[in-house]
Amino acid sequence: MSPSKLPIRLPVFYGWVVVAVAFVTMAVAVNARTAFSLLFPPILDEFGWQRGETAAAFTVGFIAATGIAPIVGMLMDRTGPRLVIPLSAAIVASGFAAAVFIETPIGLYASLGVLVVGGSIGMSYIGHSMFLPNWFVRNRGLAIGIAFGGVGLGAMVLLPAAQFVIAEYGWRIACLSFAVLIVAIIIPLNLLLQRRSPEDIGDVPDGRRQDPVQDRASGEKEAAIDPVVDRAWAETDWTPGKAIRTGRFWWMTGGAASALFVWYTVQVHQTRYLLDVGIGAGEAAFALGLVGLFGIAGQIAVGALSDRIGREWAWTLACVGFALCYVMLIALQDYPARWLVYAMVISQGALGYGLSAITGALPADIFAGRRFATIFALTMIGANFGAGIGPWVTGLIFDYTGSYTIGFVICVALSLLSAFCMWMAAPRKVRLVPRQAARLAARGR
Repeated sequence: MSPSKLPIRLPVFYGWVVVAVAFVTMAVAVNARTAFSLLFPPILDEFGWQRGETAAAFTVGFIAATGIAPIVGMLMDRTGPRLVIPLSAAIVASGFAAAVFIETPIGLYASLGVLVVGGSIGMSYIGHSMFLPNWFVRNRGLAIGIAFGGVGLGAMVLLPAAQFVIAEYGWRIACLSFAVLIVAIIIPLNLLLQRRSPEDIGDVPDGRRQDPVQDRASGEKEAAIDPVVDRAWAETDWTPGKAIRTGRFWWMTGGAASALFVWYTVQVHQTRYLLDVGIGAGEAAFALGLVGLFGIAGQIAVGALSDRIGREWAWTLACVGFALCYVMLIALQDYPARWLVYAMVISQGALGYGLSAITGALPADIFAGRRFATIFALTMIGANFGAGIGPWVTGLIFDYTGSYTIGFVICVALSLLSAFCMWMAAPRKVRLVPRQAARLAARGR
């Protein structure tokens, strides 16, 4: 029986199938893009381009993504992930295939930039954040964290494998391998199993119990625990035009832009930087994969924590993780100790990567509704701008100063700025996360 014709009451809530498909998709999709950090050194060595010029491929890709994101949002609202994710996968696979023929920076920008980075928008964190929040309310952060935990598992498998292929067969063969992997796994899996919302199969968020008496009792209990703080805001039928005229939209956009500047700067430059301070190529690739492994715990734990203590506190914790990561990277210049490398890895993965689990949950708490995917996509225009200019600006700073120190200090400051922005966006003043509301109800407030 096709999932689109499943009966209303499911033995197992189909939302967890959606999460499982997202887990596998993210394991391949995000790590294929992250592999740019491994491709970066051999491309520099082969062509002799400057670091800023080469890292600009990420910038070009995310600039392209700013134009693609609203289109992805509108498609997601209308057709759902069954179309958007396979289409995105086909674009990215074509980019990796085209990278084999790179001879100039323009070719690099078009293939690994526009097609791979820009095209990945529909199947990576942003694309999944447009529909995963639809499936859950009580455990929204936890569910998204589990789905995004696939990135960490994929990192431990795919990134060391990619480094082996690069070392043994060259970076072009590695690109072709990613193209094949994307086509073989992501496209069929999402065409067959992925869905936009529980309403598509006649269900409701968080599933439905089989016993009508239990359903009624649960509904009465949850009705007494009202998470809404600002009812006028929560009951507004939010459209993109209404959303962009609010301060919360712009604070949220600024927070996301600062966070992605920080995230993608370390993702692109980390491997090259570790090589510069004397860490071997194999160990540097292992460190990049280890970030993903700790990211599994980070995404699940920070996402679940956000369901308990609120999105702002969880976002702040993740931002502190990135700030500590950069502090330790700076320290590695004078003290290239291995314990600092792994402390940096843990703070980046176990804390910083937790941002991904809240990236969709936080705006869903503020702008939930029928046009959420489009509104979320608009906030991601600013976020993609941050992601794009981060690696480029940091590369330029290195080219002019011969050091990453200034760029890394900027990233520490932006980590703290991102946390401040999300406190100003204040999703807690629209609706409390479920367990916050339950605690307040238990205290009789």
